[in-house]
Parts: sequence; C-alpha cells; structure tokens
Amino acid sequence: MGAQLRVYRQKIKSAQTTKKITRAMELIAASRITKAQARMSASAPYSRAITRAVSAVATFSNVDHILTTEPEKVERAAVVIFSSDRGLAGAFNSNVLREAEELATLLRSQGKDVVYYLIGRKAVGYFAFRKRAFVKEWVGETDNPVFDTAKEIGDSLVSAFIAPASEGGVDEIHIVYNRFVSMLTQTPEVVRLLPLEVVEGVEEPDNNEIFPLYEFEPEVGDVLDGLLPVYIESRIFNAMLQSATSKHAATQKAMKSASDNADTLIKDFTRLANNARQSEITQQISEIVGGADALSTKH
Repeated sequence: MGAQLRVYRQKIKSAQTTKKITRAMELIAASRITKAQARMSASAPYSRAITRAVSAVATFSNVDHILTTEPEKVERAAVVIFSSDRGLAGAFNSNVLREAEELATLLRSQGKDVVYYLIGRKAVGYFAFRKRAFVKEWVGETDNPVFDTAKEIGDSLVSAFIAPASEGGVDEIHIVYNRFVSMLTQTPEVVRLLPLEVVEGVEEPDNNEIFPLYEFEPEVGDVLDGLLPVYIESRIFNAMLQSATSKHAATQKAMKSASDNADTLIKDFTRLANNARQSEITQQISEIVGGADALSTKH
C-alpha cells in the first residue's frame, strides 16, 4: 500500500511540473500573438493593394503576359508549404501538410509533376523522414517572419516560374498555409499565386457599362514585369505572417488544453492518493486493534 501511495505522489509531482511548463508556454504564446496580429493586419492592405494593381493591369489591358496567361500545357507545378519550426501547436502542422498532400495528389491526377518548396523545420523534417525530395528550404524565422526571407523566397519562385519546365522551371505556383480566422480557428488555405487566377479588388462591371482599355507608361509588359516580383513577395510575406499568427494561436490553445488536462490528472491522482492513504490508515488501525485483542485474549 505504501508503494502505491508513492507512485501516486510521483505522478502528482510530474503533472504539477508539466502544468508549470505548459502554463508558461501558454502565457508566452498569448504575449506574442498580439504583436503577430498587428503585423498581419498591417501587411494585409499592402498585399491587397498590390494584388488589385496587378488585377487592374491584367483586366484592362489586352497584352499577354506570363503573369496572367495560362500556359498551353502545365508540366510542373510548385507547392510552397508553410509550417513552423517548433511543435506543441496541436494539429497546426499536420493540417497544412495534409492539405499539401491532397493538393499534390490532385495536381498529379491532372498529369503535372509536383516540386516542393518548404518553409519551417516541421515540413523539412516531414520530407526528410520520408526521404522525399524538395527544391529548397527556409527555416529559423517562422515565429517572427522578416521581409528579407519573403524576398528570398519570392526571388526563387519567380526564377523558377520564368524558366522553362525543361530547365527545371515551373508552370504554376501554389502556396499552402494556415489562415488566421480567430483565436480558436485557423484553417489550411490553398492559393494559386501564378498564373494569377482570381481578380481581387476589381469591381464587377455593370451590364450597360463598358470599361475602356487603360494606357500605361511604360508599356503594359514593363509594368507587369515590375509588378511580378513585388506581387509574389507581398503575398509570400502575408502568408508567412498569417502562418505565424496561426501558430501562436494554436500553441496557446494547445497549451491551455494541456494545462487543463494536467489539472484533471492532479485532481484524479490526489483522490486516488487520499484513498490509498485512507486504506493504509484503516489497515494500520485494524492491525493495532487486532494486536490488542490478541494480547487481551492471552491474559
């Protein structure tokens, strides 16, 4: 009985230690998420404005450009996966990796080869463990993204998009990341960056209204050439900020759940320890009473 009581007390102590760690991580995530939300909100208008500018140029001009023109045959597609460098965030990484796998399966069913660009150690570890190839990786700055990394990623993607598929280039670029909806909800999002698929920020024209073609200086092609890297960089950076904010929210939620579970374990093991202690006391009393009875009987 005494050995069982010691086991319960060890488990209580272990749960209390775990609770201290998870509670501290919950508070750290809560302190970081406010700043992450502010950065995400600040980058969103710029990203929308760039997309609106690209959409306007593409919509109100009659020039074929690599940014907006669908290739006759898509041979290779790039999938950029945004994960985190650290775990302890619930299903944050598994959700985005599962979404990327479903996207890759869909692209392959359409006869496209898929190449991967990975952001975050969790995605790199996922591919390395399965011995799967990827083109390039970026790790170490997922919790606090910097624009220089987004620019580096954007340059690599633009270079691959401009190059022909026969020379290692790609015909499509898709990104998969966790979009921040609320503190409780973060949803995996799939966006095709290139060729530009969705016109954002351009109002639908009325049936009776005819929009003239815009005139651009310099030429439309030069404008689109200049907007291409800026558009990619802004969308990549916004996705990095969305992913970072979602990671902090997921960590806070997971650590709160872990702290609550630790509380439940402490309560359950305390009750079991009390029962064991009570049984031990009862047994000791019974032994004392039995011994006293035995002595009385001899006399």
